[in-house]
Amino acid sequence: MKILVINGPNLNFLGIREKNIYGTQDYNYLLKLLQEKGEQTDTQITVFQSNHEGAIIDRLQEAYFDGTQGIVINPGAYTHYSYAIRDALSSITVPKVEIHISDITNREEFRKTSVTAPACHKQIYGQGLDGYLQAIDYILST
Repeated sequence: MKILVINGPNLNFLGIREKNIYGTQDYNYLLKLLQEKGEQTDTQITVFQSNHEGAIIDRLQEAYFDGTQGIVINPGAYTHYSYAIRDALSSITVPKVEIHISDITNREEFRKTSVTAPACHKQIYGQGLDGYLQAIDYILST
């Protein structure tokens, strides 16, 4: 199976930004975790990160054509206002899971609304980096 993991703005700053919220593991740790999951499940996991909305949309559109069979997306702050990313997600019919490291339901009021989640099959939040693994397991089980 071919799964695409997309990380939005500031995810590349894991281990640097707000460690009390996002933990101390850095982005390279997440990449290694995903690589190991791919090896354990015989799954091709491709990871893409961008701080730019258009680049995320371009990558989602590319996934439509490149044989991607599932998408895990952490849109970062775009979760709360990017109707453009939502529209791109809606265009793709493969299983999609929105992931958030922190519990967005127990944070600032604006973080409680996701405009992108309705375009996904599932949303996982508050599970730390393990949420990515849960999202992959969900996709593999569908």
